[in-house]
Amino acid sequence: MRVTRRDALKIIGATTVIGALGLNLLKDRPFYFRVLGEEKTPTKELSGEWIGTACWIGKQDCGLFARVVDGRLVGLVGDPNNPRNRGRLCPKGVSQIAAVYSPYRVKSPLKRVNEKGRPGEWVEISWDEALDIVADNIRRVMDKNPKLIVWQKGRSKQKSIYDKAFVKTLGITKIGHGAYCSDTGYRACEYTVGLHGVLHPDFRYCKYLIAWGWNIVNAGGNKLCWITWPQELVAARERGMKVVLLDPRREPGGPHVDEWVPIRPGTDLAFWLAVANVLVENGYIDVEFLKKYTNAPFLVKEDGYFIKVDGKELVWDAVSGAAKPYDEPGIDPALEGEYVVDGIRVKPAYQVFKEHISQYTPEWAEGITDVPAETIRRIAIELGENAMIGSSIVVDGVKVPYRPVAVHAYHVSQQELGFQAVRACLIVFMLLGAISVAGGVHIDFPTKQAIHKNYKKLENVKVSNETNFKLEGKYFPINSVNPSMIARVMVNPEKYGVKELPEMMILHMANPLLSFTDQDTLIKAYSKLKFVVVISPWLSETADYFADIVLPTTTLDKFEGPLHTKTFYEDAYTARLAPIPHLFNAKDEADIYAAICDKLGLLDKFIDNVIKEVKIAPEYKDELVDGYRKGELSKRIIDAWARTKGLSEGIEYFKKKGTLYVGKIPANIRYAVLWDPPFLGIKLRLYGEGLKRIRDEMRNIGLDKIYWQDYTPLPTWRKPTLENSPPEYNLYLISFKLIEFKQSRATFIPQLAEIAPEQYVVINRKKGEGLGIRDGDLVWVESHNAVTGETRRIKAKARLIEGIRPDTVGMPHHYGFWVDPVAKDRGPTPNTLFFTSEGYVSMTQDQTFHVKVRIWKA
Repeated sequence: MRVTRRDALKIIGATTVIGALGLNLLKDRPFYFRVLGEEKTPTKELSGEWIGTACWIGKQDCGLFARVVDGRLVGLVGDPNNPRNRGRLCPKGVSQIAAVYSPYRVKSPLKRVNEKGRPGEWVEISWDEALDIVADNIRRVMDKNPKLIVWQKGRSKQKSIYDKAFVKTLGITKIGHGAYCSDTGYRACEYTVGLHGVLHPDFRYCKYLIAWGWNIVNAGGNKLCWITWPQELVAARERGMKVVLLDPRREPGGPHVDEWVPIRPGTDLAFWLAVANVLVENGYIDVEFLKKYTNAPFLVKEDGYFIKVDGKELVWDAVSGAAKPYDEPGIDPALEGEYVVDGIRVKPAYQVFKEHISQYTPEWAEGITDVPAETIRRIAIELGENAMIGSSIVVDGVKVPYRPVAVHAYHVSQQELGFQAVRACLIVFMLLGAISVAGGVHIDFPTKQAIHKNYKKLENVKVSNETNFKLEGKYFPINSVNPSMIARVMVNPEKYGVKELPEMMILHMANPLLSFTDQDTLIKAYSKLKFVVVISPWLSETADYFADIVLPTTTLDKFEGPLHTKTFYEDAYTARLAPIPHLFNAKDEADIYAAICDKLGLLDKFIDNVIKEVKIAPEYKDELVDGYRKGELSKRIIDAWARTKGLSEGIEYFKKKGTLYVGKIPANIRYAVLWDPPFLGIKLRLYGEGLKRIRDEMRNIGLDKIYWQDYTPLPTWRKPTLENSPPEYNLYLISFKLIEFKQSRATFIPQLAEIAPEQYVVINRKKGEGLGIRDGDLVWVESHNAVTGETRRIKAKARLIEGIRPDTVGMPHHYGFWVDPVAKDRGPTPNTLFFTSEGYVSMTQDQTFHVKVRIWKA
């Protein structure tokens, strides 16, 4: 049998996936690792040098050992001591050597010599000349207003240095990519429970899991890239955990789910409201949890606001039969009933909630979600029964409330009603007492007891008649900041009353023209920028059209760290160490930013900020400055941090051992219910009084309903905007990730491109055949904006499958490139079809990846 190169690559990719899932079909080879006490390190049985480092191409910084022979990087294996990957690598991690040696990397600083808005023509220049040009333009804008310089990141791998130290040194505007990722969920969790993240289970104690839009077989999940969560899932499945997949597609669950619930896209809020309805109706309520840890007992007036005395919320005390401050000792707050306090009629927030959700029955939800009422009711009851309300378990020698039911959700939050959908989901598990307890729902990976600053900030956000190019204060008071909405403001500032617009942009490993939505608007907006500098190893599409200067940075041949590679259960640090000298004329990002600050006369301030943000002892400042002068600041930062932590070997520790394993995260840190006091004394917000206030204030300044309609104190269903598209647009388009890529920096690797060579649109087989479409046919996909009437169209190959709803089609991201020879000509990006505008962003300005489309054979 003849095996082609493509066949071999597919086999390699498949075995890598199996290894990453922890199925352990390929045992650890003795020539890779030998157990040395509690550690595993590479042996010398293979020639060459083994160097500890961390994955660069993925999100979660998996631990690696790099094999170097005669100065050349020849192999990568996972670090078994790193809790995030435990010796495994995904296809991206294995193949990233190709990124290091890619002939298409930018090899020296580039200067544009033709006009912008068309494919670039470039000349190579020296670092000194390039930095002078960049500094001159920064200085020009800073003299006017430093906030008009936008630092736009794609994926920042060392936030302490890039996002914080550099941005703070210059005082410029930082914009992230989270509005396209999962920030709707982040804002909902920060506001509701005070924790930073979206949703994941306590896998080691969970018995019943709803995988809500979680792409188990191809994407990551809360905070992580991929390997960690599938490993935990497989172990939990072996212990008997049931998994229900709530998703329009079946493929994300693979063989790892017990039941597929094909919900209609964009209707998740209705599903969770109906589940809450059933829980209340059947008495699956953790009364003690609601009374102790939530604002469910707070008394609500008829105007929707809490009744307070001296600024403190009141509850109805069942012991004394009177209203008391919520934190008065010895009281028993009522959850239900109606009372009169000083002539004012009030109800506990839970009573208001109970009345509110009475309308959201499973039968009502069936007509919206297309999930049978009996299925909704059964899942809700299964949650209630499996929650084991009132039970406890001993973890790490500590008694913990035990509620072994949970949900895993991340990117699914990016929908128009996403903020309130995540809130409704949180409320479901709040009713069950399953928030931050053993077996329940969790949000962050805490290594200390801490409530996120946004818990207070978002409740007290100010509504103003004035705004800026981020549309803060007025149009989106709770605001994740969407770069594509900024682009819309730049194109039409008069519509929003914005007077000052960005003049310069620094793109850090970001490619907005492909990675972000609303490509045409971005092109128009970026044409208005006076100067653009791109920091990247490759020439991106955005750089090709709009960069004035391109500064080449490193790939895996870099020093970067420290990297906090914690999981929910274990704490560890690693660092990215260059296994070979920097290739070409590239520099590490920290050295680039230091050089820019040096040109601006701000080097001393930058180094001080690095010391503060990275938490390095001040006595190492001279060493850092000396490192910068010698072109190795990034390396010195890792070394100084390691010595600050008490590692006498400094950076050599990571070179030899790969991972600094801190230890298991104890139960009294993992579970916020065990904090002192529990949840550090905050009350989880079943009722969002602040949302009610924001809504009223937005209405009072005359804003259109589309901006304030979802700022409701309790999650409230309304018809999504996309449903107003004409009936011929009778399909929902959703998008998804592929593990072969899952960050744009992986699309330039030939081996991965051969595994997933071209774009496609997934169509239900019966639906496709009914339209006269066969597998492999080229089809047109046309989207419609229900607010403006605009349409957009792309062409891609059809892939007919059974595992998707008949009214839904799907397309993966990662395609549409036109510059890099490896990635180009592989089909369009679905981002062309998604709109960024009112009705297609959430109340927090986060992008929705749902749109109505029609499809026909090309």
